Amino acid sequence: MKIVVATDSFKGSLTAKQAAVSIEEGIRRVLPECNVDKIPIADGGEGTIDAMVSATGGKLVKAFVYGPLTEEVEGCFGILGDGKTAVIETACVSGLTLLSPDSRNPMLTSTYGMGQLISKALDLGCRKFIIGLGGSATVDGGAGLLGALGVKFLDKNGRPIPAGGGGLGLLRSIDLSGMDKRVRESEFLAACDVDNPLCGYRGAARVFGPQKGATAQMVEDLEKNLQNFGSVVMDTMGRDVCRTRGAGAAGGLGAGIMAFLNASLVPGVDIILKAVDFEQRVKDAHLVITGEGSIDYQTLYGKAPVGVAAIARKFGIPVIAMAGGIKGDVSPLYGQGFAAVVGICPGPMTVEQAMESAAGLLADTAERVMRLVNLKL
Repeated sequence: MKIVVATDSFKGSLTAKQAAVSIEEGIRRVLPECNVDKIPIADGGEGTIDAMVSATGGKLVKAFVYGPLTEEVEGCFGILGDGKTAVIETACVSGLTLLSPDSRNPMLTSTYGMGQLISKALDLGCRKFIIGLGGSATVDGGAGLLGALGVKFLDKNGRPIPAGGGGLGLLRSIDLSGMDKRVRESEFLAACDVDNPLCGYRGAARVFGPQKGATAQMVEDLEKNLQNFGSVVMDTMGRDVCRTRGAGAAGGLGAGIMAFLNASLVPGVDIILKAVDFEQRVKDAHLVITGEGSIDYQTLYGKAPVGVAAIARKFGIPVIAMAGGIKGDVSPLYGQGFAAVVGICPGPMTVEQAMESAAGLLADTAERVMRLVNLKL
């Protein structure tokens, strides 16, 4: 029997690779001789660099840059096996997991460090970029990233606006004269894990602001600020980013890099699955197990498990998804190739307890699932 284990990370507790190892442990308690093919994946969020570097025989490059609150952090980016393509994660230097819950404030957080990483990759000769847009702590429209590349965002008096989503309401003009010229020589691909627009009821502020620390009032302020940002971008670049699908990814970073870096937005999981040759590795499997930290209605909009299920479905292979938490009605997933969606928590516990025990809980869940799969009625 062949089982493919293709998991995303369980954010804050397990990397995609660690999650796959835990699931394999549970499988082997029941089927010790089973052929288990572990394929760590990502959808543009945490783990994208590791998955792409591993799949292509690339390397990691470390660098000290600004974190989401302009504190110094040690970040990294990947250079793929071709030596010309850099992979950069929003989660790595502008990510939510870098901040404690009480320090999360999207009015202040910035993507500046990501622009610094792009600049360092340009210095190393990279001219192709894959930008992972998941897991951000920011709602700054990508102004921070672009600022690090020389773009100036100015208020009515011609002065630089403050960093973060709070400053976007003051934006009146954009000066491109100092933009790094090497950007024009480069190709940018955005690995996007959602298709939300920049503004509106499904926009960056209303959908993702609260999880980044925004209060109800902040959400309203951020929505107005992003609308202003979109208006000035339209005046400057002639591009309507407010309603474009995917522009709201990573707090509007999708909008910024589409407008100023001419980036193409592609579902992140599609990029990863192609890089790891998933279709060839899965076509002779009997079962696929996937999963991530949380499964809810957002899972349908470009998240990794749905990408896995779509390919498995082509070959008639059942897919079981495991999650640290299941929120709301996930029944629509059953029409997308999932045979079952299983939570790993056996009883009431705090989020902290679940995250600390994730490896064991995942292995135990995999064992229970395999005992059901192995039943001979």
